[in-house]
Amino acid sequence: MAHVLGTHGYAAVEVFVHEGERGAARAVVADSTAPGTVSGVVTTTEHPSVRPGLAALRRARELFLTGHELPDDVPADVAAAWKRARFFGVRHDVTDSAPEAPRPPARPAESALLTAARPVLERIAPALGTGQGALVLTDERLRVLWAAGCAADDARCRDLSEQEVGHNSAALALHTRRRAEVHGPEHFLDLWQDVSAVSVPVLAPETGQTLGTVTVASELRTECTPHPGAPLAEAAASAVEAELLARSRAAERVLLDAYLRAVREHGHAVVALDGRNRLVSEAAGQLLSPEGLEALERTTVALLRDGGRSEARREFEGDSGTAARPAEEAASGTGAGTAPGKDNDSAAVAGSASSSSSSYRVELPDGADCSATVALVPHLGSVIGAVAVLEPVGRVPVASAGRTAVALAGRSVPWRHAVGRATELALTPEPLLLVGERGTGKTSLARELAARPLVVDAAEGELGAEIGGLADGHPLLIRHVERLAQPDVAALNSLLDTRPGVPLLVTYTPGAPPGPCLQRLLDTLAARSVTLPALRERPEDIRELLPALPPRPAPGQPPLTWTLDALRALEQHPWPGNVTELTHLVRALAETRRATGPVRRTELPDPVREGPATRPLSPMEHAERTTILEALRLHGGNKARAAAALGIARATLYRKLRGYRD
Repeated sequence: MAHVLGTHGYAAVEVFVHEGERGAARAVVADSTAPGTVSGVVTTTEHPSVRPGLAALRRARELFLTGHELPDDVPADVAAAWKRARFFGVRHDVTDSAPEAPRPPARPAESALLTAARPVLERIAPALGTGQGALVLTDERLRVLWAAGCAADDARCRDLSEQEVGHNSAALALHTRRRAEVHGPEHFLDLWQDVSAVSVPVLAPETGQTLGTVTVASELRTECTPHPGAPLAEAAASAVEAELLARSRAAERVLLDAYLRAVREHGHAVVALDGRNRLVSEAAGQLLSPEGLEALERTTVALLRDGGRSEARREFEGDSGTAARPAEEAASGTGAGTAPGKDNDSAAVAGSASSSSSSYRVELPDGADCSATVALVPHLGSVIGAVAVLEPVGRVPVASAGRTAVALAGRSVPWRHAVGRATELALTPEPLLLVGERGTGKTSLARELAARPLVVDAAEGELGAEIGGLADGHPLLIRHVERLAQPDVAALNSLLDTRPGVPLLVTYTPGAPPGPCLQRLLDTLAARSVTLPALRERPEDIRELLPALPPRPAPGQPPLTWTLDALRALEQHPWPGNVTELTHLVRALAETRRATGPVRRTELPDPVREGPATRPLSPMEHAERTTILEALRLHGGNKARAAAALGIARATLYRKLRGYRD
C-alpha cells in the first residue's frame, strides 16, 4: 500500500492505493479538510482484453520493420500505430544520445497544470523507488512538462506525440481518454523495447477537457497487463485534478471579488473575464453589444495568454495593425498607437511595452460607443483574469427604464429579418399574421408593433364584443387564433370581407390541420404574414437573451452570469419550448441557486447539460438515452439514485452517457 499526502496552495489531498485481488487496484481520494477538494472513488482499473505474448509481438514487430506481412494475431490497434509511425517518418533506431530539442514556451493552461501538478508529483515520485522507474507529466499536446526517475535526463523524453516517438501509452491515453498501457515490443522505438508504461489522462475537473497525461514507466514485465504502476498513475492523476479544482475555485473567487470591488468603485459598467467565465454587469450589458463583448473577450484573453508582457504588442499588431499601449500612455496620447485624428472605430488595443504596467486601454471596433480600461487580476504569482471598466465615448446610449422586450433581443440574421419584415408591415394599419412555434415571441413582438392593443387569448374564451372595437379602429391582438371557436372565425372572415384594412394582429402556432373556416382566415392573412424563427435556428442570440430574461437581480446583487461551457450547452440544446422554455430555466436557477459565481454546466438540467447526441443513435440507443435522462430528471440529477432506479451500476450510467457523446 502506498500512502501519499499532497498539500499545496488551497488543496490538501490524501491518496491511498490499495492492492486488490488478482492484480485489480482502486485509487481513492479521501475527504479533505480544505475547501475545493473532492472525495469519493476516482477510478477502478479494469482487466484489458487478452493480448498476444511478448515474444510473438517482438517477432511481429521485426517482420513489420523489415517490410514483411504481419501475422493475424497482432492487435489491430498496435498494427495501426506502427503504420502511423512509419507514415510520420519516425525512426525506430534512434539513440538516447540524440540532441535535446528546444522546448517551446509553456502556455498559461500548461503552466497552470504544471504549477498544480509539481507539488503532488514531487511527493509521489519517491514511491517509484530505485531502478528504471519513471514518472512523467505531459500537456494536452504530449509535450513533457515534468519528469522524475530515469526519464528525467532522457533526451528523447521531451515530446511523446506519435509524430515524434511513435506508439506509446501517453498518446494512447490522450486519444482514448482512458487509462492505457503499452509494453515492450508494442512501442515503435528500439529504445523502449524493454519498457512497460501506463498512462492516465488528466481531465479538467469542471469541464472534462483533457489537460494532459500522467505516465508511470518501469522495466518490461513478463506479463503484459495489468501494469503494477497503474494504481500510482491513477492516484497521481486524481490528486492533480483535485489540486486543479481547488486552485480553479480559489481563482474564480479572487476574480469575483475583483469584479464586485470594481462595480462598487467605478459604477455598474464592469466586465470580468478569465477566458472561461464572464461576469457582465447589467449596465455593461446595455452599453456593450454582443459583438463588442466578443471583441473585448478576444483582446483580454490575448492579454491573459501573454501575462501582460511586451510580446503582447506583436500579437495585437498581427490582429489589428495597431500597437498596444498601457492605459496611462493612451490617456496622455504618447507612444505608439492610434495616430491623432484617427477614427475610434479602428480596433486599437492597449497593451504594454513595459512589463510593470497592469492596466490597458481598449478601444472597441464597430461603433461600440465605449472603450474599456482592462486591469489584470493576479493570484498566487500568475494572472488569472482581468476586469474591464467600460467608459462611454462619443454618443452616450440612453439607459431605458424598460429594456427592449425579451422577444426582440437578438442580432442573428433570421431574427433581424423577421422583425424587420414585421416592422415594415406594421407601418400600415392592416391585418398582420405572426406565425411560429410556441414560445418564439409572437405575442411580445405583436405588443411592440401595436400601440396599446386590446389583447384576447382564444385559448381562454370567445371574442365577444372585442370584434366591435376592431371595427371602430382600435387595434386588436388575438393570441392562439388556432383555438378560436368556429363562430368567432366566421365573424372575423365576414369582417375582413367588408373591411380588409382593420388593425388586426393575429398569432398562429401551427399544429393540427386547420378546418376550412380557419384555413380561409389564414389564406386571407397570408399576404401579410411573418414567420418567426425557432430558438434552435438562432442559437447565437441566446447570449443576448439571457441578460434580458426575468427575474431581475435584487438591488445591489450581480446579475446571473454563465461560464462559457454552460453557454455552449445552452446553444447546443434544441429548445422545443423556445424562448419560453429558456425563461423558465433562468427563473428556476435564479430562484433556487445557492452557489456563487457564474452558472456552470453541471448546474443545468440533464437534457441541457448532456446536450444532443454527437453521433446518429440507433433506435435502441435513442430509447435508452431517453430513459436515462428521464431517470436523472426524476431524481434531481443524482446519478447514483438514477442508476439504482434503472437497475444498473453508476459506472455503467456514466459510461453510457459518455458513449452518446463519443
